[in-house]
Amino acid sequence: MEQGKNTIEPVKAEDFLPAVIHCKMQGWRLVQLCATRLPGRYELSYSFAKDLALRTLRLVVDETDRVPSITQIYPGAFLQENEMAELFGVQVADISRDYRQKLYRIARETPFKEKG
Repeated sequence: MEQGKNTIEPVKAEDFLPAVIHCKMQGWRLVQLCATRLPGRYELSYSFAKDLALRTLRLVVDETDRVPSITQIYPGAFLQENEMAELFGVQVADISRDYRQKLYRIARETPFKEKG
């Protein structure tokens, strides 16, 4: 990848963990996780940096899907994964340090999840 190049790469659920492992093996560092609501779905963005390049893996999942945790690959992801689960309702499986909806003191459960 070119210096200073920023990419967004759509990834299928079955290719997600292999893509994250590939990033780790190639020396990319995790810089952010982002969750966004879509009708009945989530758009999850996992961004990695190397030198001056930024690579974002974009995963779209149904609201009922379980997303695998990447904490076995990038241990520091536990805070952002807990945040996605608590604020948006994303079901993240096997977070290494799961705060079980107690990361924040918030007035209502999953405030950024659509209520219907």
